[in-house]
Amino acid sequence: MIVEENNSFQDYKFIKGNLKFAVIGHIEWINFIKVDQLPKPGLISHSKESLEYPAGGGSVIAKRLREMTHSEVHFFTALGNDFYGKKCLNILQNMGIKLHVAWRNKPTRKGFSVIDSEGERSITIIGNRLAPTHKDNLDWNILNNMDGIFITAADKEIFKKSRIAKTLCTTPRVGLNIINESRIFLDGLIGSNLDPGEVFSLNELIVKPKFVIKTEGENGGIIFPGGRYKAIENKEIKVDSYGCGDSFAAGILYGLSSNWDIEDSLNLAKIMGRDCSEHFGPY
Repeated sequence: MIVEENNSFQDYKFIKGNLKFAVIGHIEWINFIKVDQLPKPGLISHSKESLEYPAGGGSVIAKRLREMTHSEVHFFTALGNDFYGKKCLNILQNMGIKLHVAWRNKPTRKGFSVIDSEGERSITIIGNRLAPTHKDNLDWNILNNMDGIFITAADKEIFKKSRIAKTLCTTPRVGLNIINESRIFLDGLIGSNLDPGEVFSLNELIVKPKFVIKTEGENGGIIFPGGRYKAIENKEIKVDSYGCGDSFAAGILYGLSSNWDIEDSLNLAKIMGRDCSEHFGPY
């Protein structure tokens, strides 16, 4: 249980439950580049620090869930059968995540995240997103034993398979058409209210989720039902906003899968989003 006391919260890293989680979605190999200011036309910028890691929403959520459970986290994904795909597999496996990979004869998606001195980032993606489909020869029966599942990229048949979990959450970035075509009930639909690619109206949904959460970074966000909520202040200097929304989403899934009420689940999510902003890189 997350307890609020004098505007501080129990650190989520001390949570170690035995819940079983699966993530279904995408991976992107990202080069993180720290600069004084975001690039401007005609100028040459110099990086102060850089690192490369498998990232993207699926990777971040799987890693965050792995931090909070003694159980193995299963990650169903698709990767290019290339150097970067194999590198992603090795790194994520070494983090304790169990990967189920559909290998594609296409390049693994890559990208750059440029972070300025204020901790804001600008992302450029190279290539198409690779996502698993229900036709991939993966051990989908594992989903039958999951307490919680989060989907960042999939088809409608995978959504139907995943509804067997006690808690199922997703992001609007998977496509409202896919969500609607699946006609399944979601426990949480979580996305950024600041990202044009994730903005949507509740009227666009055929089946209304239990909770819809639209995040707005340091300004908190909106939850339906419930109304506006506030963010919590950083304990340390904001370093990098990459992965904050995905860390937040992992907190919501964990809380709801633990039978917490939405207030405690939201508190955990806010902690995880804030803590993610206080270090460089996706994890």
